[in-house]
Amino acid sequence: MKDKRTYTNAKEHGEDMSHENERKHTNEPKEDRGALDLTFLIEQHKKEIWDYKQKESEWVKTDNMFKGSKKIIDELSSKLIKQVKIISDLNDQITKLKKELADKSK
Repeated sequence: MKDKRTYTNAKEHGEDMSHENERKHTNEPKEDRGALDLTFLIEQHKKEIWDYKQKESEWVKTDNMFKGSKKIIDELSSKLIKQVKIISDLNDQITKLKKELADKSK
C-alpha cells in the first residue's frame, strides 16, 4: 500500500496530498432532533430569552442615557433662564441709571 503523502512524480509536488479540500465544512452542526423534542424546545426557549434580555438591556441603557441627557438639559436650561433674568435685571438697572443721569444733566 502506498503512503498517501509520498510523492512519486515531480508533477505531484504542487498538489495537495492531504485531501482537506475534498470535504466541505459547515459552521453549524446538523440538527438531528425533531421540532417537538423537549430538549430542543428548551434550548430554543433559552436562546429567545437571551435575545430578549439583550434587547431589554439595550433599552434600559438607552432609557438611562435619555433620562441623564434630559436632566442635564433641564439643569442647563434652568441656569440659562436664571442668567437671562439677571441680564434683564441688569439692563433695567442700566436704563434707570441712564435716565437718572439724563435727568441730572438737564
